[in-house]
Amino acid sequence: MSEEKEPECVKCKSRTSAIWTKTESGEVCNECVVAENVKEKEPPPPPPKPPIPQENNNGPKLATRKSTRTTRNYKTRLNPYALPKPPKGKGRRIIFKKSSTKAPTAVVTTVTSDYVFYKGSYIQVGDIVSMRDVDGDIYYAQIRGLLQDQYCEKSAVVTWLLPTRTSPRPEKGFDPSTYILGPEEDIPRKLDCMDFIMHAPSDYFKAKNSPYPTLSSREDGYFIWTGLPSYERNGGDR
Repeated sequence: MSEEKEPECVKCKSRTSAIWTKTESGEVCNECVVAENVKEKEPPPPPPKPPIPQENNNGPKLATRKSTRTTRNYKTRLNPYALPKPPKGKGRRIIFKKSSTKAPTAVVTTVTSDYVFYKGSYIQVGDIVSMRDVDGDIYYAQIRGLLQDQYCEKSAVVTWLLPTRTSPRPEKGFDPSTYILGPEEDIPRKLDCMDFIMHAPSDYFKAKNSPYPTLSSREDGYFIWTGLPSYERNGGDR
């Protein structure tokens, strides 16, 4: 009876194994088969990294790697050829905000009146006032109309009174019987530049012999002239 030859692994030359596998080159032990299967399942090792070049201070600087990440490049003063910046949308908080409205432009409205209360006394239409120019000369006028705006600024439209030969000098006083009606002004003047002289009827100087005739003419001989003393006009006491 012939003896059977013990198998021998063609790879590791081992003769002891629980399981033998037959291949074209011969029999292979179980340990070599398991090792070969594990080796096939392992991923291949990564390729070696290239060495990082060291920066040379004396030589030219090496070009850095450009990033491939896409970034938003908006149009600025230094880069006018970039894409324009998209418009910013409104957030959800806009529904809780109230739209602001601009205040309207203030318009001065004036109101005409026959009398106004100014500096503790009533100024009426027809009163005689005096005004002084930049040279110090005094001129007399009669109030033709009174105006007051919404800011309580009071002004008056006057008719100038012209003196005659019998009129005293303006510095000495005012005599209404010696003055005649003069030109009328259309631009109002503030009451701050006027000094009250006396009360008078509004049509007293509208006589027929006036060099500046007006529409109506009526003489009133029953009017009592009233005026403030000089110390009251100056605001002092004797």
